[in-house]
Amino acid sequence: MATLKELSKRKEGLVGGHRACAGCAASATIRQVLLAAGDKPTVAGIATGCMEVVTTIFPYTAWNVNLVHNAFENSASTVSGVEAAYKVLKRKGKIKDDIQFIAFGGDGGTYDIGLQALSGAIERRHKMLYVCYDNEAYMNTGYQRSSATPYCAHTTTSPAGTKIPGKAQWRKDLTEIVIAHDPAYAAQATPGYYMDLIRKVEKALAADGPSFINVLSPCVPGWGYPSDQTVNISKLAVETLFWPLYEWQDDSYKINMKPREPKPLVDFLKLQARFRHLFKSGNEHLVEEFQAEVNRRWEALLRKEQATSA
Repeated sequence: MATLKELSKRKEGLVGGHRACAGCAASATIRQVLLAAGDKPTVAGIATGCMEVVTTIFPYTAWNVNLVHNAFENSASTVSGVEAAYKVLKRKGKIKDDIQFIAFGGDGGTYDIGLQALSGAIERRHKMLYVCYDNEAYMNTGYQRSSATPYCAHTTTSPAGTKIPGKAQWRKDLTEIVIAHDPAYAAQATPGYYMDLIRKVEKALAADGPSFINVLSPCVPGWGYPSDQTVNISKLAVETLFWPLYEWQDDSYKINMKPREPKPLVDFLKLQARFRHLFKSGNEHLVEEFQAEVNRRWEALLRKEQATSA
């Protein structure tokens, strides 16, 4: 795995000058992924969304790699098509270089609108990495709920009030849906634990087939927290078991961080305005339900690791 010193000497794949919010975890995620990709020729694709809007404002671009911007729903389709064309051209001797392919999409363009394209790309076994920068809502268009939005989160389409306590449904477990497709590699990460993310990107790009990394990417305006707390909140998501760091390869699960004494979920929730209604009198049961579901999913993950580690 590349060391921090080695990473600091690499060419930046996402450079300064973009217009992401201060403290944006999604831009940090893309920067880290492209650093991990190294100096090998890379073709990236990005779906319409926050990161496309702030990094490709005509006539400028913050991308220092070959980039294809496509529609909201088809980042996986576009990049898989480029990868397929590359294989043909290389077989004919028209391309000599080894090129790696990375598709990016937010949770709206991955969990929801782009799920069919992602599913198809994995089923067709394209050798590409798909990275979901998961900020848990449609942030680019005004913080609407997505299927990645957590239980009870306030959004503009699941507003917390006297009738509903925010989103009424549990978050979709997309990583497990992808694993059901039997990819070459799949993982969860967060930029708060950046060397873990770097290592996973290296493994994903080296895998012989389609790979997927779901990266929790806190959003300052959408989640409602001070811009200097992004790394802290990223780490709390892991330390409270809300977002486990784990990977799947060769039919085996591996949990990359097991907190000896997990912190209570409220430590993660209380820092975010989207959950502040949970701390009003009478909503204690909602926090208890949320904690119980987080615990249930964690215990299920532990059982999967134990069952596949023999």
